[in-house]
Amino acid sequence: MEWKDYIRAEIEYTFSVTEKLIDMVSPAMLDWKPETGSNWMTMGQLLQHITNACGSGIKGFATGDWGISPEAMENMDPEDMLPPASKLPTAESITKVKELLKGDEKTALEILDKCSEERLANEIAKAPWDQQEPVLGQRLMQMVDHLKQHKGQLFYYLKLQNKPVNTGHLWGM
Repeated sequence: MEWKDYIRAEIEYTFSVTEKLIDMVSPAMLDWKPETGSNWMTMGQLLQHITNACGSGIKGFATGDWGISPEAMENMDPEDMLPPASKLPTAESITKVKELLKGDEKTALEILDKCSEERLANEIAKAPWDQQEPVLGQRLMQMVDHLKQHKGQLFYYLKLQNKPVNTGHLWGM
């Protein structure tokens, strides 16, 4: 299997399962967050984060466009790069989340289509936050994995609220 085929399949699958989980969220749940521990995102913050957890990163790695100038990125404080939950934006509505999620998926697939197998297999792709040197294909998969992590977080947020979810929901069965 080629890089593009593998990454495309993972993008399509992960976005599909994530959207089905989002369908289980009601607007009344947007302010909810776990009761114990600290630095938890609210459901609304988690959903907002999910809307750019994959495609925007794929775009950044493949094009160098991170939505911020390289100079500004170099001068960012670590807290600005990874802010605490209290500083994260929240979703306006479930409808808007689903619209933004579709846009992020579209971005991911469009950017992937522009990448050659040669680039995916051989081009070194450093991250602004990590100077390891994996190839571009690995970095794009890391962005899919980023979405998968938050899909799992959404699953557990639903479970903690006694929503009728089971392992099948997590895996899209």
